[in-house]
Amino acid sequence: MSSMVAEHFGRCETYTFLDEAGEVTGILENGSEHMGGVGLPPEFLKKNGAEVLLCGGVGPRAITLCNELGIAVYVSDARTVQEIFELWKAGKIKRAGADDACEEHKL
Repeated sequence: MSSMVAEHFGRCETYTFLDEAGEVTGILENGSEHMGGVGLPPEFLKKNGAEVLLCGGVGPRAITLCNELGIAVYVSDARTVQEIFELWKAGKIKRAGADDACEEHKL
């Protein structure tokens, strides 16, 4: 829970999976094409059971694909996994839309 939140979710080294109580259920290496693997990051998350994505930054295509796959996206400037989870659980961060995408990915 003390792991740092990556600035851009598709390029992070690992994904921390939590249950609704905040217990870590797994830490998986990013196996998407962004990191030399196969598939898009949202597809990788869905394949591994994600329903919610809490991240520091995300592109508009990833937000759209996550929504299509049934993954709710939340963006925050929280520094640690524990901090971003607690903010989400308390309802203090809003669900991300196109306007919340990283600036470098906006057209």
